[in-house]
Amino acid sequence: MPYNAAMSKKKSKTSSNQIAQNKRANFDYKLLEDFEAGIALTGWEIKSLRAGKVQLTDSYVIMKNGEAYLLGAQITPMATASTHFVTEPTRTRKLLLHRKELARILAGISQKGLTCVCTGLYWKGHLAKARVALAQGKQAHDKRDTTKERDWNRQKQRIVRAAVKQ
Repeated sequence: MPYNAAMSKKKSKTSSNQIAQNKRANFDYKLLEDFEAGIALTGWEIKSLRAGKVQLTDSYVIMKNGEAYLLGAQITPMATASTHFVTEPTRTRKLLLHRKELARILAGISQKGLTCVCTGLYWKGHLAKARVALAQGKQAHDKRDTTKERDWNRQKQRIVRAAVKQ
C-alpha cells in the first residue's frame, strides 16, 4: 500500500480550550474557591466566543432570587451574525450552577469583604463554561507583593535557564 501523506495526517485539535481569561481578577483579588458554571447564551454569542471576541475585565457575579448572573462580560457581536438580531454586548447572562454551589456562593457573598468574579471562559466539549471564584479584595501592599513575587519567579527561571545552558 503506497504511503499517502494526506491520509496519515491526523486532524490536530487546538491545545488550549481557553476562550478568555480575566487576569485582572487574579491581580485584584485573592481567589478562594473555584466553581465551574454553564452559561445561558444565544447563537450569535456562541459564534463570537468561537471567534474570541469576549472581554471579562470588569465582569462579576451577582445573586438574584437564588440564581447567579454574570454582569459586565462583553461579547462583541460579529458583523455577519448580528444583522437581524438585536444584540446587546453587555447583557446579563444567567450562570447554570448546582443548588449546593449556589448556596456556597450566596453564603460567601453575604460575608463582608467577599465577592464573586468570573476568572475565565473555556470550552468543555461543545459547551461554553465559565470559571467563577469567590474572591477577597487585595489591598495595595498585597498587590505590590504579588508583583514582586511574580518578578522574582521570572528571574529565577532566567537563572536556571542560564545555568542549564552552561
